[in-house]
Amino acid sequence: MSNSLEQSFVKQLKENQNIIHKICRLYTSGEDAHNDLFQEITIQLWKAFPKFRGESKFSTWAYRVALNTAITLYRKSTRTVATTDMEGKRQFVAPEDYNFEEEEQIKLLYKAVQQLNDIEKALVFMYLEDKDYEEIAETLGISEVNARVKMNRIKGKLKKIVNP
Repeated sequence: MSNSLEQSFVKQLKENQNIIHKICRLYTSGEDAHNDLFQEITIQLWKAFPKFRGESKFSTWAYRVALNTAITLYRKSTRTVATTDMEGKRQFVAPEDYNFEEEEQIKLLYKAVQQLNDIEKALVFMYLEDKDYEEIAETLGISEVNARVKMNRIKGKLKKIVNP
């Protein structure tokens, strides 16, 4: 891969790493699993980056790759996340950049979201990131109307979970 392509990837990854961290938080419990999933998503983004055509924003594309990676690994029903050996390779973003203590206030939300299915988790995540329904629908591969309907149903579910 060319140096300019690599620099572009690193820049985009740094600007959008919080997306990946939040997805990791949704699909893992514990710092080690979080870091493993973050690394695996980064690897998948790196492998796919040369094929990124720029037809959508990098963040939308990264959401899709990250969510697909997380869901695929989550569905394998293993206790650990399969990772690719990165020894001897450059590390693009240090996992220490993410502060777990800052997110104490939203633990209840994460606990409630953990009870949702994979697609519902992804939809809530993107909704909380202030993505419009058009972008949510594009990222998840569903219609905009379907995204709106699902989100309204999820809001009801979350209310019941948080306020039984």
